[in-house]
Amino acid sequence: MPLGLIAKKIGHTRVYDASGVLHPVTVVLAGPNRVLQVKTQASKDGYNAVQLGFDDQKEHRVPKPLLGHIKKHNGVAVKRIREFRNFSKEVKPGETVGATLFAPGDFVDAIGTTKGQGFEGVVKRHHFRGGDSTHGAKGFHRRNGAIGQRLFPGTVMRGMKMPGHMGQVTRTAQNLEVIQVREADNLLLIKGSFPGAEGDYVIIRESKKRPKGWKPAVSNAPAGKKKAAAAAAPAAKK
Repeated sequence: MPLGLIAKKIGHTRVYDASGVLHPVTVVLAGPNRVLQVKTQASKDGYNAVQLGFDDQKEHRVPKPLLGHIKKHNGVAVKRIREFRNFSKEVKPGETVGATLFAPGDFVDAIGTTKGQGFEGVVKRHHFRGGDSTHGAKGFHRRNGAIGQRLFPGTVMRGMKMPGHMGQVTRTAQNLEVIQVREADNLLLIKGSFPGAEGDYVIIRESKKRPKGWKPAVSNAPAGKKKAAAAAAPAAKK
């Protein structure tokens, strides 16, 4: 996790890029993130990491053990703390980092918690087809059917899709492009959407599959051969 920030999801809108293309974006408040602690391989911690804090909090609302840890490193009480290993930017405790860690055109991964849906049935939770509405079907329209066996093994198999709690799980949306960085407001405008409701905390990290400097592969074949290959593809399928 070379670069990362704790952020808060603000909302959604649409903006134009430098080429005049309209993009749907998610707006996140990406700072300021306070550097609470810097761990190194040479120290007693035994690994390289940076602890970031986001969203200032009143001291009496922070658990005393956590508040003691923060004050030990001369930090300020915060609502959220996250550790990022192998942070590629050199920082010191007390400094702040924000949206300028990223630039337009960079790709990021967004980690958030999905919206809670409560207790749901198999049709909504697992997209089951459901039973027939006619032909004598009674009381079997949105049920999941048989879940076990008779004599052997006589138990419900592990992993059986059944009704239950839906949502409120951690999910990661990968390879999202940063369209704009608004330094004055500490805002990132990220193309597309990712898990989390408005006002939820999310983690924005440098994309694992498309790190800084990544560019799509470019074929070296001449333009004429490309067109011939594209024209031959439908014929080959037939």
